Amino acid sequence: MVATGGLLLAALPASPDGVPGVFVAAWVAVAVLAAADAARRALRRPLPGWPRPALALVLGLVLLAVPAGGAVAYESARDEAVEEMLLERLARTDALAERAAARAGFAAGKKEYTKAVEGYAGLAADHPERRAAKKVPAKLEALYESVATPYREDDHCEAIEPLTYLRGLPDSVGEKALGKLATWPDKPLADALYTCGMDLVGQGQAGTGGDHLTALFAEFPESKEAGQVGPALLTEVSERSGALPDDACDNTSRLRALDSLAEKLPEESVSGVSDKARSGVEKGTYSCGVEEFEDGKFSEAAKTFTDFADTYKGNKNRDKARKAAIAAEIAEERPAAGRKLPPAKSPGGARMELVVSNGGPGTVEILYTGPVTGRLTLKACAGCKAYDSVAAGKAGACKDKSKSYPKQRLSLPAGQYHFLYKRGASSETVRSHSSGARIEPGYTYTDCAYTVKGLGGLIPPPVDGAAWTPPPGTGRDR
Repeated sequence: MVATGGLLLAALPASPDGVPGVFVAAWVAVAVLAAADAARRALRRPLPGWPRPALALVLGLVLLAVPAGGAVAYESARDEAVEEMLLERLARTDALAERAAARAGFAAGKKEYTKAVEGYAGLAADHPERRAAKKVPAKLEALYESVATPYREDDHCEAIEPLTYLRGLPDSVGEKALGKLATWPDKPLADALYTCGMDLVGQGQAGTGGDHLTALFAEFPESKEAGQVGPALLTEVSERSGALPDDACDNTSRLRALDSLAEKLPEESVSGVSDKARSGVEKGTYSCGVEEFEDGKFSEAAKTFTDFADTYKGNKNRDKARKAAIAAEIAEERPAAGRKLPPAKSPGGARMELVVSNGGPGTVEILYTGPVTGRLTLKACAGCKAYDSVAAGKAGACKDKSKSYPKQRLSLPAGQYHFLYKRGASSETVRSHSSGARIEPGYTYTDCAYTVKGLGGLIPPPVDGAAWTPPPGTGRDR
């Protein structure tokens, strides 16, 4: 009785780990010794008559049944303790999933989601027949719904990361633990990639949107969503092309981005997108240059018009683009030249002669715009040097009869003109110089380009100048 009482103290209440083996062994030893002592006493004192031996036998069986029944009852209690322990483990895992769901955004709760999934999967794998394990499928479904909340709320761009995470779980915890959930993220992820990608493309973010569409073709090439990309891009291209020339620069930039995007996707899936986009880019580039010019963005306009003329050599607007590029470059230095685009056609009527000479070192490029627009380049003047002052330049430029000044003749209609003088790289660094003049009927004009040095110890870049001198017989000082 003492040994049994000690064993009960050690065993109760029942725990999942059971009774320590040393206590069981001690109790068995005491029971064996008690039985041996009882046998010894019985043999020394035989009891006559059959009822008393029968009673002893019955009592012995009862004494054997008590510990056997106790063992069965204890094992049942221990099994229930295991169930309770696993349910507590499940509750702790639930708490992890709940904390992750309460975080602001999937990324903040990702670690806790991962621990929760591993906890559920481990519980199901280690104790598949337990009550706690049978609750795991429903718990995992709830976790998946929590992770996929952005998708259920139609926030497709935000849903891509958590859905991608769910799709990768079979690699880390195994498909068996996830069951039908292993493939559940496929369809919503394909939908999120497509919808988010096209939304971003429509917002002018073809780069980021294109990344999602590229991922769609990489992960789900045979999906319904992948088949929708080509028609959707064609529609987007048509809308952007149809909007021209309105918002020309923005629409042209988007068309160019759509062309680049189409080149990254499977050709058979986006057939015709690039061709249509490039046609729109050609149409839109010239319109973009006009838009930039009219907005006073002369540097951007000059580059846009120059690129257009260099790229689309067969386009009917090529000559207009060349003239506009010249006018825009002049307008960078002389904004008055950018009040309006150069006329498409030269005016009729009489023309006046302008003789342009180079009286300075290095080649000089002269750009002009007005009733007509163009550019010319004069070779370097051998032996010519920069003047010390503007006055010295006006007095001596192009007047040394012993020198041969490179020159060209222009026939210009009457009107207001703007000029830009640019020294070539072969000369010393010279700042560009702009000027304006009015050409009037009945006169001829000469123009001499020269350079002026800086003065004093602080020598700024020499200024390119233009001296208008009266040609013989004109009687006109311009």
